[in-house]
Amino acid sequence: MIPSSCSLVEIQRQIDEVKRFLAITLSIANAHTVEFYTHDVWNRFMAVSPEEVLSAVTSQSGTTFGFCNDTHRLIDTHELLQAAKAHSLAGLGICLSRDELMHAVRKISLDPGAPPASTVLEPDEFMNSKKSHEVQSMSEVVSCLAQHCGVKQVIDVGSGKGYLSSFLSLQFGLQVYGIDSSSTNTHGAQERNRKLKKFSRAYQKHRKATRAQEEATRQQEPVEIKTGLNGEGDVLDGVGAENVSHRAEEEEEEKVPSPVLIGLSDANSVIEGHSEPEDLFLSALSLDVIQSTSSRVSPSQLSAEEKEKRKRENLERKAQSRTSRASAVFSPLTSYVTAETELRELINELEAAVMVGLHTCGDLAPSTLRMFVAKPELAAVCSVGCCYHLLSEEFDPSAIHGFPLSQYLRDQSWFCGRNARMSACLALERVSVGQGIQMESLFYRAVLHVILRDHYSCFKSEKRVGNVYSKAKSFVDYVRRALHRLELDGAKLSDSAIQDYYDTYRPRMSEMHAFNMLKVTLAPCIEGLLLLDRLCYLKEQEDVSYSALVQLFDPLLSPRCYAVIGLKTNGDRITS
Repeated sequence: MIPSSCSLVEIQRQIDEVKRFLAITLSIANAHTVEFYTHDVWNRFMAVSPEEVLSAVTSQSGTTFGFCNDTHRLIDTHELLQAAKAHSLAGLGICLSRDELMHAVRKISLDPGAPPASTVLEPDEFMNSKKSHEVQSMSEVVSCLAQHCGVKQVIDVGSGKGYLSSFLSLQFGLQVYGIDSSSTNTHGAQERNRKLKKFSRAYQKHRKATRAQEEATRQQEPVEIKTGLNGEGDVLDGVGAENVSHRAEEEEEEKVPSPVLIGLSDANSVIEGHSEPEDLFLSALSLDVIQSTSSRVSPSQLSAEEKEKRKRENLERKAQSRTSRASAVFSPLTSYVTAETELRELINELEAAVMVGLHTCGDLAPSTLRMFVAKPELAAVCSVGCCYHLLSEEFDPSAIHGFPLSQYLRDQSWFCGRNARMSACLALERVSVGQGIQMESLFYRAVLHVILRDHYSCFKSEKRVGNVYSKAKSFVDYVRRALHRLELDGAKLSDSAIQDYYDTYRPRMSEMHAFNMLKVTLAPCIEGLLLLDRLCYLKEQEDVSYSALVQLFDPLLSPRCYAVIGLKTNGDRITS
């Protein structure tokens, strides 16, 4: 049996295990760092020293929860850490790897031997390493799901800048509708996709030219390679001289260098002059747009039969190009999407489709799953959520909120709390390799809260101070800037009085460090409950034939690495 093809009863049992653990430990995750000193958080929850906690976090061993049943204070850090590990998604052992999912879907696909789409783009040439990793990993899964379901349309909810949508369209020939609530994102995605389509054609031409050159080399024929413009002003990418003026106009409009007009000697300077990832990609293509001319024969030297053959090949090539453009389209749309959104009102030509979401914030992720269940035109879903702190959450089981999503947890009125959901966004894997929390900024903010409590109104103390820390030269400077941001009278405090607060609490900074490391340790368990709730929701649906949690990404590159996968009953042969 596939590890994560668990039954609904098994998923509910796993939820109960995580709930039992969090019922004891959630108080730590719900403690707000800003209130660390004003609410005496350490002494309320801890019966061990900060040094013991930090030492245990490093070694991570033990077997039980580690909390005293009478005082509800932590007395054995090793046991807590071991329990946290056991109650994370990795510890529960219910997640598929990306490769396991791909193998399972391809094994039962209608055409398991069908080759993937020919490579058009290398994502790391126009995205940063994190986005490239996410887009490439997720797009292959989405393409596999679309092939399995026999559909050609994809709906990308919360499409943002359109990187995933563009890649799905250009790389896999899918018709993608990218929906985002921001018109700025939609317009930017449309322009970016237009440029990528244009330059991907140049990239394809280079690949064909390279193959022709290699073939010519094997035949030991001299190959002449030209760059830039030839002596008669023709562009050497297959574009005739009659199109040069149009291309020049496009370049002026886009303010990006066209690879077909840049020689190899210019490439490095062009790349160095760009800062945007997509511009780097476009400039990098300038190295590739070269074409062999040795195989070209003047039309006057061709026989009538060869002329007819060339004409027929050109017509076939144009027809294929038109078909490709028609089937591989990215259409950005601007709309605020909820579970009640009628997709057919947004997309007139909507057919059966796969719904996807890459790092959809807050309630958009559960709304995506609700849409998948409610809309018969949606054959599959692949959803990776983020920003758990933005989820709406309520005790009332009859209300519709982002969490809980499953009827199982709604009936129990389970409640996490915003601070705990904020803790779920922490990245344990990154912290474990030294990419830790910026403790000094948190310490400054917590001590500032003490100052606000002692000298200013409680109402003012709840206001946010923004990113003051990055500009501050010292704690005194930080407090001065924060008071100014909060529009409070800084004359009440002298610099020496402010410094006294720092000196008083600085010896207790290790408490905050240790406490936050415990919150980081609990993060995977809280995230696990949120994602198990979503999986449970899909398991509860009669027409969803298969559902799973899949680790799509490397957590060091992309901490929100888990996808919720679902397939409808119609046409599917994966069973839960």
